[in-house]
Amino acid sequence: MQTISAAVEKHRQLILDAERFIWNHAETGYKEKETSKYLEDAFKKLGYDLVLAEGITGFYTVLDTGKPGPEVLILGEMDSIICPDHPEANPETGAVHSCGHNAQCAALLGIAAALKEPGMLDNLCGKIKLCAVPAEELLEIEYRSNLKKEGKIKYFGGKSEFMHRGFFETCDLAFMVHTSLTFTARLGSVGCLAKNMIFKGKASHAGGSPWNGVNALYAANCGLNAINAIRETFKEADIIRVHPIITHGGDMVNAIPGNVTLESYVRGSSFEAIVEANKKVNRALCGAALSLGANIEIIDNPGYAPLVNDKNMIQVAIDAAEIAMPDVEFTFNNVIGSGSTDMGDLSTVMPVVHPYAGGSKGTSHGADYYIVDPVSACVTNAKWQIVMLNLLLKDDAKRAKEIIADFKPLFATQRDYLDYIDTLNCSGDRITYNEDGTAEVKFE
Repeated sequence: MQTISAAVEKHRQLILDAERFIWNHAETGYKEKETSKYLEDAFKKLGYDLVLAEGITGFYTVLDTGKPGPEVLILGEMDSIICPDHPEANPETGAVHSCGHNAQCAALLGIAAALKEPGMLDNLCGKIKLCAVPAEELLEIEYRSNLKKEGKIKYFGGKSEFMHRGFFETCDLAFMVHTSLTFTARLGSVGCLAKNMIFKGKASHAGGSPWNGVNALYAANCGLNAINAIRETFKEADIIRVHPIITHGGDMVNAIPGNVTLESYVRGSSFEAIVEANKKVNRALCGAALSLGANIEIIDNPGYAPLVNDKNMIQVAIDAAEIAMPDVEFTFNNVIGSGSTDMGDLSTVMPVVHPYAGGSKGTSHGADYYIVDPVSACVTNAKWQIVMLNLLLKDDAKRAKEIIADFKPLFATQRDYLDYIDTLNCSGDRITYNEDGTAEVKFE
């Protein structure tokens, strides 16, 4: 521990400077150009060769111990959220790191720097893949839909996109530490499906001839009420969350809105629960459009798989916390969180753990969120992760090999997982109005 602590402390200022730079240059998913460039330059200065993600942000590098063994993936997320009310949000974009990803990236850089110090790899075997990954926050769905149409990405989430590009094909285990109020871990979290919904009516003069129009905004309001009306049909055990927003509500006040757009997730604790709840949501939306004679285009895209933290990897995180920070209280909560992360995608095919480091205050994704203890969030965090790495790869990677042997993946390969989530894609107008006054509706 003394060796690890000294190696990280040597680069304390590098770590803290990175945390501040990334905080001050918040960028949302697939737009993290300044953040990615900053990290690229810092990694190259440390002597790393990088594999850049072509056409988008992000990169990875591999550190080889020179001895055969498993490959451990360690990640840091680069993107921010949007919270215009935050005092330090970008005044033009509303982007701010009210998610703590800036501290993640600083810790990742600290790990990279410390692992270059003499003797740090002596007792380890296998390979270490360090990855700065984009687009964990599943927002700006319309923007990502356009990137998908242009062929720049296939998946909305950065980790599933990197899986698609083959970046994680050789990885055997993975971990990533998120920033939070305290040092903690839990069983996992729900997955989600991402939705774009376009209610299609007919524009008309709102004062002179409203009867000639079909009000898409009223249809959308009926859709929101219909979703609210089915909430009691969701089972508590499935942890369903549906939370739509209106992203475009009309063009001018004196015209009946012809097109109104919404975005939403459908979250749940399993793929089965997500798919079943999504059918209900689509039925409610289509019924709302029918009630006003409007149409609706629903674009369903795979979001993230439910995160299942591997029990053995959780224990690695707990054991490492006792070694790296014996004076810090570390808690394990035997719960499934109702937020979502694309670490869930990785958890379907390899053992992962996604614990939390303290150092922040305020409400996650809120206007009062700040990193108030960057040493805990970044420096101590980096030490903790290196201890986790040591526990996995020392002694001929005995512990890592045991974890891999005990793991039962949900999907046999990364390609199998991606093929499955491709089946969740569905788009197009859902209602066909016939001349005889009947209508045909497609819920799925």
